[in-house]
Amino acid sequence: MTSPEQTTVIDIPPIADAHHHLWDMNDHHVWIHADPRIINFVGDYEAICRDYQATDYLADTSGLPLVASVHVQAEFDPANPVGETAWLTRQAEETGFPTGIVGFADLSSPNVQGLLEAHAEFSRFRGVRHMLNWDTLPGRSFAEHGDHMSSEQWRSGFALLARMGLRFDMQIWPNQMLEATGLVASHEDARVALNHTGFPIDRDAASMQLWRDGMRALASQPNVFVKISGLGMLDHQWTADSIRPIVLETIEIFGVDRCMFASNFPVDKLYSDYASIFRAFSEITADFTADERARLFAGTAQDFYALGT
Repeated sequence: MTSPEQTTVIDIPPIADAHHHLWDMNDHHVWIHADPRIINFVGDYEAICRDYQATDYLADTSGLPLVASVHVQAEFDPANPVGETAWLTRQAEETGFPTGIVGFADLSSPNVQGLLEAHAEFSRFRGVRHMLNWDTLPGRSFAEHGDHMSSEQWRSGFALLARMGLRFDMQIWPNQMLEATGLVASHEDARVALNHTGFPIDRDAASMQLWRDGMRALASQPNVFVKISGLGMLDHQWTADSIRPIVLETIEIFGVDRCMFASNFPVDKLYSDYASIFRAFSEITADFTADERARLFAGTAQDFYALGT
């Protein structure tokens, strides 16, 4: 990884972090209290099973030009998802962060409109994430089943987002990308942010080609954007050189105006400090123009989530 001594010699533009999380050790974030711990590709997450509030996030970003951030739902009590938006709003009133909030809503719920309206009473609310990752391999499913995108009831909830001016954070595996492309193609007014660089978890040639083909399919839909993030979560020994090809190919496929850098903190804190992530992004894009870097580090996220900063 980049050494701390390089902080002053690598220019980092203003940052609008497009994807991070906050939580506390109460009964609302139920996954933190799982006993035994949940086993999945993230690995041993005991180190982050502690309070991580806005003040902790700002401590991790200290010294960096952070101007805005987007909080993405962190598995708050599913019976009270609006409670997370309310809790985050209180954090933001005290610290200024997060700037935007992506909450949770089960889009197949019969009461999804009422739930979205309740979220939208909070001015920082921008959209929802309903995690759709589904795979037959153990530890790779966040969704309860793999049929959401083909369900008429779920698709009805998805269509409602655009009508309400809300965005959808899409979290899927590469083998779900073609189905997702069909979904987006049938909802041209949707605003979609693909999470975590499309999850290129398997790095053999066939798996990377599957990822590449899926990314190109999704990029063919002009209303799909992508967050370049979560790469440490997928490669626990990452370096700037190891993620460079994925970062650059993602930018080539989607273009700088549809790519946004993000930290995925504190999940990626398991494998890096915050500054190292953004120093790596800066190192990888050192040959880009100042305007292109401004889009990647902040502009795209500010526009997509209407952050007003």
